[in-house]
Amino acid sequence: MDIEIIYNRYFKIIYRYLLSLCRDPHLAEELAQETFMKALSRKFPEGEEDNVPAWLHTIARNLYFRHYNKSRRRQEILKINNCEHPADSPETEIMQKQGQLRIHRLLHELAEPYREVFMLRNFGELSFGEIGEIFQRTEAWARTTYFRARKKLMEELQGEDNM
Repeated sequence: MDIEIIYNRYFKIIYRYLLSLCRDPHLAEELAQETFMKALSRKFPEGEEDNVPAWLHTIARNLYFRHYNKSRRRQEILKINNCEHPADSPETEIMQKQGQLRIHRLLHELAEPYREVFMLRNFGELSFGEIGEIFQRTEAWARTTYFRARKKLMEELQGEDNM
């Protein structure tokens, strides 16, 4: 089946599905377009045209949750840095950069595997399952290690603030 035919037939359906998930028309359109770009880069098995909608919905859902998790991790980093919003002024931007440098310094002082797990999760944007595979451990191990690393970082930041 030609991707142009698939696009014309299913774009509105995928867009509405994503809109129901995110409630943001611009994000829904962006994710819908990305869904078809991913579909274009993958080979769909011939003769299974009935499964195209399910295949596209799966790609769209995965893209939405990846975007959602990435946004949530970004918010976690801002909270660790005691910033609720991105920089609005040069002064705020300088303060934010100083806070980021503090986090990176403290991160490099973390023992392994805490440092590596935290970095893979926040900077590599890997799932806990993928991190567990890298370390040949379980997803639960990766999740626990990440949250312990996060807790240690927050304790260190609070300790510095109290000085």
